[in-house]
Amino acid sequence: MPASRRKFLYFSTGLALSLFGLNSCQSSNSTSSDLTVRIGVIGSLTGDDADSGKALVDGANLAADLVNDEGGLQVGNDKLSVELVVGDTQSTPEGAVEAAQTLINQEAVIAIVGPQYSRYAIPVARLAEQSGMPMISPRSTNPETTAGKQYVFRATFTDEFQGDVIARFARESLNSKRAAVLYDVASPYNRGLAERFQQVYTEAGGTMAAFESYTTGTTDFQAQLGRILASAPDVVFLPNYENEIPNQARQLRQAGIQATLLGADSWGSMEQQDRIPELQGAYFSDQFVPNKDSDRTQGFITRFQQTYGYMPPAGAAATYDSLGILFQAIENQNSTAADNIRDGIANLGEYNGVTGTLLYQGSGDPKVSVAILKIESGRVSLHKEITP
Repeated sequence: MPASRRKFLYFSTGLALSLFGLNSCQSSNSTSSDLTVRIGVIGSLTGDDADSGKALVDGANLAADLVNDEGGLQVGNDKLSVELVVGDTQSTPEGAVEAAQTLINQEAVIAIVGPQYSRYAIPVARLAEQSGMPMISPRSTNPETTAGKQYVFRATFTDEFQGDVIARFARESLNSKRAAVLYDVASPYNRGLAERFQQVYTEAGGTMAAFESYTTGTTDFQAQLGRILASAPDVVFLPNYENEIPNQARQLRQAGIQATLLGADSWGSMEQQDRIPELQGAYFSDQFVPNKDSDRTQGFITRFQQTYGYMPPAGAAATYDSLGILFQAIENQNSTAADNIRDGIANLGEYNGVTGTLLYQGSGDPKVSVAILKIESGRVSLHKEITP
């Protein structure tokens, strides 16, 4: 089915939206035709995380375009076209849950892709599990997202593995002896990574010189940075969301802290203009490597840039892979039934995506390599890759 015939429904709670040049259509209580499958996509289209939500939707659209341009999903003797129904988290956990409730109860979707941030994915995952709705979060790394669940999956590594890798990299590759951490204590993602880094770094023989927290929405870090400066760290770990990092890096340098900066996969969603000079020489862990020597990865980047006019961030790539995983599970199982989709993802085995290779072996957590990336002159380059 040509992409031009594909329908999109954008909504936030009680409000139809027209976003990013795509017109909203159809009302709630829609149902799929016999030859159409509806897939829910949850992203942050308004609020503080709107930039990341646009990239997520663009990645999903590109994946749906590709399968529809090839005639649709092969299920039995039929080719099924894909219709995306996109809900807005409004950049709040409550908004994320309300969007998921609408998708599940009113929009007749067969599965949900998103949200990507753990603070939204965790509550949506609880609802998806209770409803028996297959869900794939492209970027949620917090273990709680999938823990104890049969219908919830991720398309990335966990914070436990990621935290291990970045802490050991700081100790063993950078030969640091003293570390400091600045993190949002109110966010499960930030807090979980900070605690894992602290544990592994100290177990590896390093000293946690400062462990400073703040709460969501804080923009002035002078008090915390004063204590970090006094602790004389070799490295400072900032496991925080990408929209916070430029401001934190500026204040760190203004405070006189010259330590090497470290980050986590949220940094992969930063656009090039946000990789300010204060981040020069910083390292962060991620899954998506834009300059990877892979025809699959480079082909995705080329198509994305030609379609949308900007370089795809990690969230777009992971969402594209999440749709691909879902499509392959449906075709492997020859079914769009929830239990069959769940079994298809859990037993998918190896999936070669644009973000790399993911191996599903019965649980919601695939085995995925972690890349250590370095920021130089505003660009990101691969420093090393660690395989589980």
